[in-house]
Amino acid sequence: MADLALQYDEIPVGAILVYKNTLIAEAHNQPIKLNDPTAHAEMLCLRQAGKFLKNYRLNQTTLYVTLEPCAMCATAIMHARISRVVFGATDPKAGAMGGYLSIPEKLSHLHKNIDITSGIYAQENSEKLKSYFIQKRQKK
Repeated sequence: MADLALQYDEIPVGAILVYKNTLIAEAHNQPIKLNDPTAHAEMLCLRQAGKFLKNYRLNQTTLYVTLEPCAMCATAIMHARISRVVFGATDPKAGAMGGYLSIPEKLSHLHKNIDITSGIYAQENSEKLKSYFIQKRQKK
């Protein structure tokens, strides 16, 4: 999914959402294409999953994402009651699931049982992001 974002010259972040071992949503970053600052891969997955499950609560789901979610996405994840988040690269500048700050810790009163796993394919995801930003700077 992150590679698909690259094809549209978007920041290469991809996400999938799984419910009871079934893939129910997948997305990549699309803020530029959709002219929507909230069109992060995670947010688009949540929207798809809500429609699929016909519920705004996404209990018993696992979100897999290539980059640590930002504050907007982390808060939406908490409100959606996603059970588990697995992400690749940490984001020390804007990550909100333990990188720069920890939304799950701050909002533990909303959802106490979220399981967070980080560092899955972290190097590969980090290199893809670094390469993207290097290319963007060179074009300017």
